[in-house]
Amino acid sequence: MKRGVCIAAVVLLLVLVVENTLGATLSRKPPQQTFKETFIARCHLAIKDQYKGSDCETIWSTFEQAYVGRDPRKIPKDAYNPLFQVAPITTPRDKTMFWSKTERVVHAYNDKTKCFVTMEDTLLGSVLNNLSWCGKEGSSETFTSGCPDWNACKDNKYNPVRSFWTQGSAKFAEAACGDATVMLDGSIATPFNTSSFFAMYEVPNLNSAKVRKLTVVLVTATTPVSECANESLDELRRKLDSNIIYECKEVSETRISECASNDVSCTNCW
Repeated sequence: MKRGVCIAAVVLLLVLVVENTLGATLSRKPPQQTFKETFIARCHLAIKDQYKGSDCETIWSTFEQAYVGRDPRKIPKDAYNPLFQVAPITTPRDKTMFWSKTERVVHAYNDKTKCFVTMEDTLLGSVLNNLSWCGKEGSSETFTSGCPDWNACKDNKYNPVRSFWTQGSAKFAEAACGDATVMLDGSIATPFNTSSFFAMYEVPNLNSAKVRKLTVVLVTATTPVSECANESLDELRRKLDSNIIYECKEVSETRISECASNDVSCTNCW
């Protein structure tokens, strides 16, 4: 074989090796974060933003003790009490915002204005929002698949995700002080649903010794279905601590969006 042919063959071989290696590298998906890695990363981000001094490793180890190695259909809300002791929920005065059927509107507004604090803005809420987890008997691992559907409350209300948000909602309401606000959906016939988290776990835990007033912001569409005189809102007034002032305001979704876009003062949107 001539020298030039040899060189060409070597070059071709090197090209093929590089292409195969590069192709394998490009086609290989980056490793996904484990549940713990996601938890810790979100925790550090929350601490950096506002919860300085918290220990994410301690929070994680306390968190997993609530469900690891246990039947995922038998995790009571009280199992998370130690977690809320190491990472207690606190909210600034007059900043507590509840919601029911208005999650998109609330967070679109609050992400821009930072006027309020929702449960999802708290340390634990921000870490666990939109995550799913469970344990299994005889295992020391955290699983993210094969877990009970946390929304299937009729069949299983003691799964680890639902129990966390149940207890978290109660603790969030207990932490409220000053004037609190709730956004309810005025585009449905029953803005205050007695089976909602707000009705079952937050309203009963609003303490008149700390909370002066609850303002209902009834978010209305172009053609509102419900008004402040809605019968379900009368039910809310009856369930609310009688020493807490109740107020209801009908506010269009367009107005809320304008407030967020135009940097309107938090106190002037409604």
